[in-house]
Amino acid sequence: MHFGATLRLLRVDAGVSLRALAQKIGVSSAYLSRVENGHDQAPTPDRLLAIARELELPPTLLIDLAQRVSPFVARYLEDVPAANSLFLEIARRKLNAAQLARVHAFLEAEFPARSVARSTTPRLHQLLAPERVILKLSCSYLGDAIDVAAVRLAGAAPGLNAAVIAGEIRERERESPTGIGHGVAVPHALTPDIQPVAALVTLARPLQVATPDDIPLQMLLVILGGGKAPLELLARAARLATPETVAELCQASSPEAALGRVRSVESEFD
Repeated sequence: MHFGATLRLLRVDAGVSLRALAQKIGVSSAYLSRVENGHDQAPTPDRLLAIARELELPPTLLIDLAQRVSPFVARYLEDVPAANSLFLEIARRKLNAAQLARVHAFLEAEFPARSVARSTTPRLHQLLAPERVILKLSCSYLGDAIDVAAVRLAGAAPGLNAAVIAGEIRERERESPTGIGHGVAVPHALTPDIQPVAALVTLARPLQVATPDDIPLQMLLVILGGGKAPLELLARAARLATPETVAELCQASSPEAALGRVRSVESEFD
């Protein structure tokens, strides 16, 4: 995932100008523009938290997307220096995901975490359904893929037809392309009074369209509606834009297998 492109996607849909957001978090608009265009790295965790507050996103979500250490972790390491040596030992041993899961299971058993309020925003796998997972679609234009997805979305959005849905999504795409890197785009129409629903489209052949990292488009997550927290849906979609996840979804043998992979990725964060 290209963090800068994802940040621009969220900012545009929040209706916040580049200059206004820069002023609110205490940076120059030139710097924030460089971040959005991938010329500078992601802001510091404290600034990411400030951006999240301005965009009304969960506090740590942008930190997750930027792969930055959270202030919570940084403060803990300051308070308990011995924790540094534990992190170092984990790094030295190069524990893989399965081994880390065993460590996590031990921690949960021996030192259960206090309950934390969980976001009520639906997870992507809850917005998808096998009939809205279109694998290896052959098309020559992005608009064709949007049209196909709109037909599937119309079946889950009573009162709307596919042409209206496709028109709204195309209009948003013309306003600012929704490519977020690693071959992924998130075309959408975040109509607040429509319960969110999504379609997943993988392409038989990558589309040569403008993307933030120049990687051809391979997959679309098309979102309609949004409920109370539409920006959080887009941020969660961005978590799927990794080379490994895109490759697995594009090679999925069935809609059910693709949905299983989406659910797996989301479980890693929740």
